[in-house]
Amino acid sequence: MGRQSRESPSSFLGKVVTIGLVGGIFWSLLSYVSYILNFTEISPNLVLQPWLIGEWKNRVLGQFIGILVIGIISIGVALMYYALLKRFQSIWIGMIYGIVLWAIVFYVLNPIFPDLKTVGQLDMNTLITTICFYILYGVFIGYSISFEANEISRLKTETASNE
Repeated sequence: MGRQSRESPSSFLGKVVTIGLVGGIFWSLLSYVSYILNFTEISPNLVLQPWLIGEWKNRVLGQFIGILVIGIISIGVALMYYALLKRFQSIWIGMIYGIVLWAIVFYVLNPIFPDLKTVGQLDMNTLITTICFYILYGVFIGYSISFEANEISRLKTETASNE
């Protein structure tokens, strides 16, 4: 009994959810490190700014809660990739997905975040760092999901040819 017989759409969705959660937490944690090292002026707690009051969100606890919230939001981002782009196994699709996500956050959602400057007001280090993180995040999400989809498809083809 091979891997194919155990693989179901629900287990693949579970993998997509895991990829989204891990990707969001991992890349926002690295983003926090880049904030600490002054590569960017944007920290993970930005996601909390419009919704919660209190000075605690600007401390380390707020940063880690922001990282967790980004991980949860990232599940939705991964599910969106799964629904729209899973069949493309290309690093370029993931890169484009990351750039589109960056544009959505920094242009479309900018008014929601009171502490987020406009793109024209951000310094060059912040722009380059955030664009690079979004590209890497998009590649991680995209390639991981596309790889899993391709593996399932390959296993189905092998199983069908063996019968």
